Amino acid sequence: MAEPVPNFTALDPCVHCGLCLPACPTYTATGDESDSPRGRIVLMRALERGEIPAEDEGLRTHLDRCLGCRGCEPACPSGVGYGRGLQAAREILTRRNGIPARTRAVLAMFGNRALWRTMFGGAKVLRGLGIAKGLRGNGRLGSTMGMVAATSPRVHGDPVATLGAGSARSPVARSQRARVVMFRGCIMDVLFRHVHDATRRTLEANGFQVVEATGQHCCGAPHEHAGDTPSARRLAANNVAALADRADFIVVNSAGCGAMLRDYNHLLGDSASERFALKVRDVSELLAEAGPVRGAPVPRDVAYDAPCHLQHAQKVHAQPLAVLRSIPGLQLRLLPGHDRCCGGAGAYSMLQPEMSAAVLADKIASIRDATPRPDFIATGNPGCIMQIGAGLRAANLEIPVVHPVELLDLSYATGGLYG
Repeated sequence: MAEPVPNFTALDPCVHCGLCLPACPTYTATGDESDSPRGRIVLMRALERGEIPAEDEGLRTHLDRCLGCRGCEPACPSGVGYGRGLQAAREILTRRNGIPARTRAVLAMFGNRALWRTMFGGAKVLRGLGIAKGLRGNGRLGSTMGMVAATSPRVHGDPVATLGAGSARSPVARSQRARVVMFRGCIMDVLFRHVHDATRRTLEANGFQVVEATGQHCCGAPHEHAGDTPSARRLAANNVAALADRADFIVVNSAGCGAMLRDYNHLLGDSASERFALKVRDVSELLAEAGPVRGAPVPRDVAYDAPCHLQHAQKVHAQPLAVLRSIPGLQLRLLPGHDRCCGGAGAYSMLQPEMSAAVLADKIASIRDATPRPDFIATGNPGCIMQIGAGLRAANLEIPVVHPVELLDLSYATGGLYG
């Protein structure tokens, strides 16, 4: 069967007004119109019409620099579907030019469970031995080690915690709500297992029945973002088969994965993937709908940073704030730039390290200049936790970056909700 033709119709409403420019992190960093949504749309239309060949180096450079954060979409008064257009353009570039060697290596790792388990397992060893923390800093190696160090569990080391060695205890039984199955992903399942544990405990404390499912793979987001649509479809089909009929909802605690899973119906285009996509929920959506129940006070100053793929792609913003505001004693703040991309963007920091660092700089400056400085930064995506965490450590700011469910978990553990 022939591959479907990439579709650019989502770009049709664009009137080139330029209101998207201030919302674009790469345009802010470079000041180059070709690094803006409006400029890239002009390039994509030229690619579609054959006016610029897919082999053009400048075209590829400017499209590759796009974070795919989709921050331009809510800024657009015309409703342009920039993300759809970018996906179509990258698919064409990949078909005609192939995948660069470095990108191909990254995608091969994410596409093979044995490879990513080995890679992230090795990173976990470096984290556990303190090597990642010791080598963190600036430069390629220092930044990578800083990202690994940022995955360390930090919440239950806070003096307010009383959970300690009892962290694996089950929640007190409550009336049952829905049955949910956890999407475990790849990096989350190895380096952020503690977030999975906190997700399970907090959901069960709010009456959800949490079940597991085998046969899961990477969500496929790195492949789709790189234009490797066939690999993304293969991974998506595997996950639909593993998860679709297991529960009422499919719960995700990674914003990037959640956005991808919610888009499986567009990627696969069949009834099974459509039913699957309708079941996907971010953990904050389920917890906010449930209340959530109150735990013990956590008297800490917390700044929330909104993951792009949660607020722009999934349109989920109020629910994480509601979860954090439900914690007694917690002082919640939104710092300047909290709704702008951190430069993580999945594999972007590995493939575009210079631009990634430039985008991150403003966010780190905002945190550094905050008065008082927050005790925690909370964000619901592993890439953001690692990116912001590495940036803070390079700037000598010892502020833990955590997932919102970890703070709720701390509140519940301290309050004795886990038995």
